[in-house]
Amino acid sequence: MTDNAAPRLRGGLLPPARSTDHMTHVELTWVEKKIEFWIRFGREAHVEILNRRRRVVSFRPNSIFAFVRWAANDFGTVMSRIDIVRAVERGEAYQTLPFVRPGGEILLMIDGWPKVEAVLHHIDAVERAGIDACDVAPDHWRHVAHRMQAGETPRAYTVERHQVWLKRRGTGR
Repeated sequence: MTDNAAPRLRGGLLPPARSTDHMTHVELTWVEKKIEFWIRFGREAHVEILNRRRRVVSFRPNSIFAFVRWAANDFGTVMSRIDIVRAVERGEAYQTLPFVRPGGEILLMIDGWPKVEAVLHHIDAVERAGIDACDVAPDHWRHVAHRMQAGETPRAYTVERHQVWLKRRGTGR
């Protein structure tokens, strides 16, 4: 491998973990009814198409995105997961996550299709309220994760809650 070549990860090209472009890169794969990795929401800063089944999407620091992974074999679903992640700034601590370079702050991590589907419905409800899921308070995604892991229903994210978050974010607190 030459010095400027990107390392291969499961057959895909991703920038090195210590990339110099300061973005978070996510490798997506789509093989219909076998492997389906997609972004449910997020503001993509760059997209690189590797081939007809794979691409790498990139996010700027502090942007929030939802990464859904689903895989099946001849006997049915073998994996389903959703992660809601905040892309980190250069030098900031982060958690590693498969197919994400370098990693990010994981706000929500849910496994199992029934729970993943519930999170997707929760995202739909946020968007029906006229709120871009990318702009939701990070604490709300943590709340959703904790409530779902405890087997409880998360509180709805309302326009009023969102306005409070926007005001709080605007004051730098």
